Amino acid sequence: MPLLDELAEAVGVARHWRNAAGVDQTVSDAPLTAVLGALGYAADNEAALQRSLDQRRAERCAIPALMTAEVGRPTPLPEALAHATRAELAREDGDVIALSIEGGILPPVLEQGYHGLIVEGRELTLAVAPSRCFAIADAAPGQRHWGPAVQVYALRGAADRAYGGFAELAEASALFGRRGASAMSISPVHALYPGDGNRFSPYTPSSRLFLNTAFADPAVAGLPPLPSGAPAPLIDWASALPKRLADLRARFTQAGDGLRAEIALWAERGGEMLRRQALFDALLCRFHEQGAGGWRDWPAAYHDPASPTVTTFAHEAAQEVEFHLFAQWLAERGLEAAQQAALRSGMALGLISDLAVGVDGNGADAWSFGAHMLSGLGIGAPPDPLGPEGQNWCLTTFSPRGLEATGFAPWIAMIRAALAHAGGVRIDHAFGLARLWVVPDGGGAMDGAYVTYPFEDLLRLLALESHRARAFVVAEDLGTAPWGFHDAIIARDMPGMRVLWFERDWDGAFHAARDYDPRCLAMTGTHDTATVAGWWRGTDIDWSDKLGRYKTPEDREAAEEHRRHERWQLWSAVGDGSEQPAPDAPDRAVTAAAAHIAETPSPLAIYPLEDILGIAEQPNIPGTVSEHPNWRRRLSAPLETLIGAPEPTARIDRIAQSRGRIR
Repeated sequence: MPLLDELAEAVGVARHWRNAAGVDQTVSDAPLTAVLGALGYAADNEAALQRSLDQRRAERCAIPALMTAEVGRPTPLPEALAHATRAELAREDGDVIALSIEGGILPPVLEQGYHGLIVEGRELTLAVAPSRCFAIADAAPGQRHWGPAVQVYALRGAADRAYGGFAELAEASALFGRRGASAMSISPVHALYPGDGNRFSPYTPSSRLFLNTAFADPAVAGLPPLPSGAPAPLIDWASALPKRLADLRARFTQAGDGLRAEIALWAERGGEMLRRQALFDALLCRFHEQGAGGWRDWPAAYHDPASPTVTTFAHEAAQEVEFHLFAQWLAERGLEAAQQAALRSGMALGLISDLAVGVDGNGADAWSFGAHMLSGLGIGAPPDPLGPEGQNWCLTTFSPRGLEATGFAPWIAMIRAALAHAGGVRIDHAFGLARLWVVPDGGGAMDGAYVTYPFEDLLRLLALESHRARAFVVAEDLGTAPWGFHDAIIARDMPGMRVLWFERDWDGAFHAARDYDPRCLAMTGTHDTATVAGWWRGTDIDWSDKLGRYKTPEDREAAEEHRRHERWQLWSAVGDGSEQPAPDAPDRAVTAAAAHIAETPSPLAIYPLEDILGIAEQPNIPGTVSEHPNWRRRLSAPLETLIGAPEPTARIDRIAQSRGRIR
């Protein structure tokens, strides 16, 4: 085996892979070398390859900071400890138990949790997980659930503001809970960039450990409410976000000593990472005034969070840091209030949070975790049905080496943050638990390779954390799946997603409702797909034309002809035997599609709010940035008014009746 191939295999970078069409692909030497180099394994020549191989062998022989195990199952010890005969287990409850080791195998541990393990005088953490995640059926057995999926910013509530936040989310969850919904899936609410009106995509966060303070509602702390704003069909983030930051600053000045003392105690409990997030946001605002973006644009002395320069800034700007802690506290209180409103309204599950696949490399997580993140690589996806030309999301995440070096601590903190105020979490691009498509900086989507992640360890940690939070885990599994992925997540009670548009036979015929996988969620669509009304009308075809995706007029004509056939196929599957609706009158088709998904055996049916309301436009078109108004569309009226209209009311009633959730 050539040294390059040997190193790639040792590091977990795939030379060979299979695309969405089932065709085998091979990564050429140049991108493979670039990916290995960015991961910290030089591969430019034979001498560098040999040094990198030696480095990797040494890493694999090291004692890990954390090992995972399953309740009641024996666990192989790492090679460096395989000769040991005895160990001590310091359980979470304080008990210390002596263990005998035979053949390098740790005997079964019956108590789940994070335990201390001492072997040969070396101490590490043993994370003992249940065999599966906390499930929807554990939270509410014997029920078939349903709920909407909402873009938080799009919501309009009783008070009209420039965009929706946690106050509007609380109103929306209560409204749907009273209509029989069990859950509400929400777009990511991760921390973005305070006051920066140019960065508003929920899937390009600054940090996945903390919240988007632009969604905060001062009223939850008894402070004066935010001012009203003129409603518009598209959100003007460039003006809305700086104004919201100014409004929050004004409320901070009105916070009394008692409230500030309460927040200080909360911040102390939040630990170093919370304070570091507030410090990052303070620095961000300082340098934003000078035209800088994230930390890579700051002077070099500020690149290290532990540098003397940063420490001096934290002391001199203590009031500014305190403001950003205040904003995070408000955000957490607001999200908690939304979850409580959902549960009080009768929802069995409540909010389903959304964990983005990565973060902006110029943001707080990349600044805080430094060398433990992928550097010089962006994550994305090779060509698949959702992105025919491949995708480079220009995001970063924890590197496999970083996970090992930190004992998975930041990753565990991220999962806990996602589950803190929710009944479940949807993991965006869950294939990243097993492998990620990484692209060297400056390269195109096809200049990358797959990097392997510690799948078994991550599944076990998810199972453990889901039980501790009593919240379920949904795996977004649309696209090119690694071999064995679907079986592995189903075995762990992590439902995948089955979306109407992709549930078809080889000839394009839509699956009958009864044929949906009962172990997965059923959905009419996602934020990245056409809405039912838009698909029926051909709005997505119009957008493809505007975006130049049809090379000739004949290409568009062919797309329209194909859609005519597809409408017939969809109506054949979901219709009631009556005449097929006209393309410009999609309401009956939207209702029929909603009823179709409600009739599936899936434990939870999810409907984008656009499909409940019959809206033609979708929140996002993959592969676009400014060409389409991604993440800017606003509801045309308060949600209570919209869902009270005849068509949405009938749609909701039909869904609730099919799901057995009539109120």
